[in-house]
Formats: sequence, structure tokens, C-alpha cells
Amino acid sequence: MDQTSDALGEPSANPKDKDRAGEDQVYAALDLGTNNCRLLIVCPTEIRDPAASPFRVVSTFSRIVRLGEDLSNTGSLSEFAMERTVEALKICAGRMARFGVTRARCVTTAACRQADNGPNFLDRVVRETGIRLDIISGEEEAHLAIEGCAQLLEAGHDHALVLDIGGGSTELIWLDLENQAPRVIGWSSLPFGVVTFAEKYGGDRVTDTIYRQMIHAAVVQLNPFEKKHQIRNHIEQGSVQMLGTSGTVTTLAACHQGLKRYDRSKVDGVWIKREDIAMLSARLAAMTCDERAADPCIGPGRADLVVAGCAILEAINETWPCARLRVADRGVREGVLRVLMREDQV
Repeated sequence: MDQTSDALGEPSANPKDKDRAGEDQVYAALDLGTNNCRLLIVCPTEIRDPAASPFRVVSTFSRIVRLGEDLSNTGSLSEFAMERTVEALKICAGRMARFGVTRARCVTTAACRQADNGPNFLDRVVRETGIRLDIISGEEEAHLAIEGCAQLLEAGHDHALVLDIGGGSTELIWLDLENQAPRVIGWSSLPFGVVTFAEKYGGDRVTDTIYRQMIHAAVVQLNPFEKKHQIRNHIEQGSVQMLGTSGTVTTLAACHQGLKRYDRSKVDGVWIKREDIAMLSARLAAMTCDERAADPCIGPGRADLVVAGCAILEAINETWPCARLRVADRGVREGVLRVLMREDQV
């Protein structure tokens, strides 16, 4: 696959790949979140190794659209946000046609769940792009995330805590790993994310006081999940793996390695120590928005959001002090694809 890039360093489509995507089955998954629009087009592969991917990537696309911009203040999707998103979805529709996609599912999450004009926006998307978006629940979003990144759950742990810090919501999934397949013990979709926090607390110059306010606000909302499942007790026994799948954790992993350009192969599956997350988060919070934008792994699209993500992640680490976090640059899209292929008995 060609390695030219769209926003966020995602490999973009190469017209020459059309011939390579000429198999009978071409699958696509589109995940429209509060902040990002992401498309993944793949072909199934024969699996000899259970740890191997069940598909070959044909094309990916990612663009920051900020669909949920100002949603927390108005309760509605703004006209500018919808226009940006529709333009990105037109590109996605064109790519799915170009690569001959035979089976697809397109989902959308917190922003469309929460907006009073969400259904009207979905009708507009169908009219202007031909794409039909399913608004999925927080529960389904959590289960799809597990489907997508289960391969990064290591043997030797009795439990796992999976976190997905989104733009408008944060998903928590508590898993039992003692059987052959992960079993969901509990999940929660909390009504805050990097966009909502950045809009409430600011995203340019963040003082220590404001940063601690963000952490405290997140901790307060995380505590009920802790009280229900007593996760700290399992962490103290050393039996819990923490796995993060979101732009926040992948961005921090790239910054921690000092990458000159975001590289998924160097981010997906890596581990970051809790103390390294704290030090890196403090450094990013002390920067101006322009200074963060100059980092090639952050860029202007995330510069005003990354500190909010750091605060939410630090709140998670305060509530559940695992020694380290494993990073997943995979999630809902990969989960959608696995479900589609299982339904087709591929």
C-alpha cells in the first residue's frame, strides 16, 4: 500500500491500489466520532497464525472534523461542523466506490447520540453522500472496541481495564481474562471527552490550577465505576492489564518516542509507564497551543485538545494506578470489520 499521508499520518489511498483491491470481498468500516472521521478498507486474508490480522489493509482515511464542536453548549451540531463532516464523508464514499467495497458498516457515536439535530444530520448525510450512518450506543461502542483490540490483551493477567477517551465520551470496559475469550464484567460510557473538556476548561494556556480541576472533575465521574467493581484491589495484586485505545494515548505514545512523524507500526502495541505519562502530560500542559501544534505527532488539529486528554488519562491513572499502559492504535473500525467477517463466515 502506498504510504503517502492524510491528516494524522494515516496512509492514504493510491489509485494503483484499485487493481489490488479487486478480490470478491472488500470490506469497509467507517467510524464518525465527535472529533474524527476515520475509514478503513480491507480484504480478508487466510489466517494461519491466531495472532495475525484477519485482513489486509487496502486504504485508510482519517480527518479531524470536530463534529461535536460547541455541542456541549448548544445541544446541537453546528452548520460549520456538519459541512466539514459531510465533505470528509464525500471523500469516504468516493474511496469505497473506487475500491469496490462489497460490504460496509458506517457508525457514529457520542456527538450524534447527544445532538438534538442528530437524526436530521444523518438524513442529510444520506442525501449528500449516500452513506447511511448507524448511531451506536455506548455499550455497542465499548464491545466493538474490545473486538478491535483484543489481540493486545496479554496472557498472565486475570483482568483488563480498557479505556477509550473520545471527543464527547469516555468508555471504560472491565474484562475477565481467566477464560479463553475476554468476558465483559462491566462497562460505562461517561459523558465527557477531549472536546467537551477543552471547550469547558480551555485548550491554549492551561494553568496548573485548571489542569488539576480537569483531573478532579474526571476522577469524580470515574469513582462510581471503581466503587462498583473494586478494580484497585485487583491492581494491588498485580493481575490487571490496562489497555488504551484513543487519539490521546496514541499521540502520547508517539510523543514519548520522539517520532518525527506519526508511525502506527511504532505506536500500536507499545507500553508506556505511568510515571512517563505523568511527566509527558505535565510538559504538554505547560506548553502554549502553538508549541504543541509544532510537534509533528500532535499538529494543529489536536493542539488544543491534547491537554484535556492528558488530564482525563491522569485521572484514570490516579483512580487505577497500573504500573504501565498498553497502547492500541485500533478499535471500533477493526471491531466492526471483525463482526462483519464473522457474520459472513469469512
